[in-house]
Amino acid sequence: MGRVDLTEDAAALLRRLAGTHGPLMFHQSGGCCDGSAPMCYPAGEFRTGASDVHLGDLTVAEVPDPVAVWMSAAQFEYWKHTHLTIDVVPGRGSGFSLEAPEGVRFLIRSRLLTDDELSELD
Repeated sequence: MGRVDLTEDAAALLRRLAGTHGPLMFHQSGGCCDGSAPMCYPAGEFRTGASDVHLGDLTVAEVPDPVAVWMSAAQFEYWKHTHLTIDVVPGRGSGFSLEAPEGVRFLIRSRLLTDDELSELD
């Protein structure tokens, strides 16, 4: 069990995006407006560093490279007790995220981790 997963709808969109853009990554900044949504970029386009936490890598069928998921460390402090699921819904997201022209946007669904899950992750 990891900290992050995705829905089948999100996986289908990632397959299309990877076919067009190659390897992908997510970053969740927790900023205002669309910054609070997971942003999808070509892998390596968004520079990560000491102020970011690597939540895990998503394996998507038919996508050869894992999709790394990152979150700002400040945002992680608020979300460290949750399991995150990346989903996709109709609507326009940020112009910076790769799904913007598709008429959909990624979003995070969360649930609290159980004590057993937390101890497994720690």
